Amino acid sequence: MLSDIEIAKSAKLKDITEITRYLGIPDDMIKLHGRYIAKVDHKYLKTLQDRQDGKLILVTAITPTPAGEGKTTTSIGLSMALNKIGKRSIVTIREPSLGPVFGVKGGAAGGGYSQVLPMEDINLHFTGDIHAVTAAHNLISAMIDAHINHGNELGIDIRKVYWKRAMDMNDRALREIVIALGGSANGFPREDGFIITAASEIMAALCLAKDLQDLKSRIGEIIIAQSNSGLVRVKDLHIQGAVTALLKDAINPNLVQTIENTPAFVHGGPFANIAHGTNSIVATKLALKLADYVVTEAGFAADLGAQKFLDFVAPVGNIFVDAVVIVASIRALKYHGGVSKDDLTKENTEAVLRGMDNLKVHIENMKKYGLPVVVALNKFSSDTKSEIDAVLSNCPVKCVINEAYSKGSEGAIDLAQAVVEIVQSTPSQYKPLVSLDLPVEQKVEMIAKEIYRAGKVIYTDVAKSKLSVLKKNGFGNYPVIIAKTQNSISDDPKKINAPSNYEFTIRDFQISAGAGFVVALAGEIMLMPGLPKIPAAVNIDIDENGEIKGLF
Repeated sequence: MLSDIEIAKSAKLKDITEITRYLGIPDDMIKLHGRYIAKVDHKYLKTLQDRQDGKLILVTAITPTPAGEGKTTTSIGLSMALNKIGKRSIVTIREPSLGPVFGVKGGAAGGGYSQVLPMEDINLHFTGDIHAVTAAHNLISAMIDAHINHGNELGIDIRKVYWKRAMDMNDRALREIVIALGGSANGFPREDGFIITAASEIMAALCLAKDLQDLKSRIGEIIIAQSNSGLVRVKDLHIQGAVTALLKDAINPNLVQTIENTPAFVHGGPFANIAHGTNSIVATKLALKLADYVVTEAGFAADLGAQKFLDFVAPVGNIFVDAVVIVASIRALKYHGGVSKDDLTKENTEAVLRGMDNLKVHIENMKKYGLPVVVALNKFSSDTKSEIDAVLSNCPVKCVINEAYSKGSEGAIDLAQAVVEIVQSTPSQYKPLVSLDLPVEQKVEMIAKEIYRAGKVIYTDVAKSKLSVLKKNGFGNYPVIIAKTQNSISDDPKKINAPSNYEFTIRDFQISAGAGFVVALAGEIMLMPGLPKIPAAVNIDIDENGEIKGLF
């Protein structure tokens, strides 16, 4: 089989204006970024408000493993296959971050014959959205230290500045730093650090905002520090307008196409643990007005991305979900069944059956939201008939083999037909599991016990203290995003498969007032990744003609 980049180069892309005209988007509502990329004005959504929404299919997965599951490939392939069987479909996914692209993951625009293109642009600078978020974030950082240096009228406690700096690259040396060294002309020395741009609250706010004014309001509410008189917000520095100005183009969804010319919105990239982990609400809502079926993807597994989408993102965006596709693979099931990474290509039907406990938990969880569920079993060359039959015969819901990676839309037609059939035969009864008006503790308790299958929730003294601060400052009933490991349903990455009746520990809380949620921290969450010993960057090169090699 050809490499991903060879497959991408063989694709016959359409001029992006052909895609916009196919969707009926007026020329005055698009801004071109070359022949194959366009930004669609977010204000166009308002002109479509009376149009009926299409069906929304949420793609999620079993708990991630080193073997990989292929969620993005499935999302893209499903959307292409829906078009193949006569349903107008659009796929909406997040933008890749440069840190992982040059670090562990390499490119993040699908793979094989199930890609969004032009993948080189999408994986590198794209339309500059992430750079805009970086600049907006760091404008706030610069203003904080300038304010402190020029008299500190707000009385900011330099020991309690919560706003770190940001950059879109993995750089472990910047996690904890000291700034303003070299004398009084450079300000007051203090401890600081960097986070990767995808973890910025600016990114989360951008992906949740319905328009520029909503975005400006959210940015103004961001808590940046503490003073003797209370919390200090961005609006106290009077810069919410300037910060929003840097994002005036970034708020507009990016339109590209798949390898088979299916329209694709690739917009926004918030973290899936510290934030909500899905593309922008504007992109999803716009797609719903333009298509019969919209395929969107939630980060990590169903206990993280899907739970946050269903309990927070969809209610905030007034979005209805029609069905869920849970992605699994034989290799990942074997890993959950206790097989080591080095032995995953060896047949082991017993391990597959043991690992299905993980899949079954995610299925049960999605059904708690009143959603019809289909399982997409991504097929790999090492899968045996015995292993595949074991999954198909023991899966409690419709399970379909997906071969979009190797066959494109043809490999996902069975999946597309299964999705259409279940949407038509089993109308969604979607309803959030966690009510938005519950106290924070009850929200945490419900998510931990109902979704993570914990027996008891434990709060550290730090968490209890922060909880009191939340209540004192009016955040006692805020939506909750739980930040935990993606490698387990639990808060312990070593507990694979389907742990239950364990103690789930909340060690701290953070307030993301601009994004509109409280973050409950369970375990250590890395906001600035580091590069591995052999990063993907060492395999990426460019020749004299500007051709990039090794991006995948």
